[in-house]
Amino acid sequence: MIFVTHSLPVNEPGEPVVTRDALWDGLVAKAGNALPFVAVMSHCEVIERYSDTVFDREIKLHGQAFTERITLEKPHRVVFTRLSGPVLGTITNEIEGSGDEDLSLRFSFALAVAGAPAGSAAEKEHADTTTQDYLNAVASTLTAVRRIARGETQ
Repeated sequence: MIFVTHSLPVNEPGEPVVTRDALWDGLVAKAGNALPFVAVMSHCEVIERYSDTVFDREIKLHGQAFTERITLEKPHRVVFTRLSGPVLGTITNEIEGSGDEDLSLRFSFALAVAGAPAGSAAEKEHADTTTQDYLNAVASTLTAVRRIARGETQ
């Protein structure tokens, strides 16, 4: 099992302040269609909605197919539970901080790689690749939300 957690600051000096609401809207957009946010994802489609806050989606990462259940826990956390695919587990995106000025975005995952024994080189390689992929996805999410905060549409 791979356990990783990282936190990145949301607001940077010289940039317009991104509010908690704006950050939440960005996370919801990424949950519904991650293609603009996750470079290694080639497919993302919502396949079933259970409520306004719970839905399933099919994705392809690095050419591998997964089904995920998305749970929106407004206003602070999005949980991605892998239901099928070669890597199962849970991924969370969590908004932290008491005010807009000290917001951070934490992503965490606990994943099990099929066919990779715990502590093996294959598991470590997957952990390293996945960590970098998620750092990139979080950075692109923050970039998109900051563009919106600056009033840019593209």
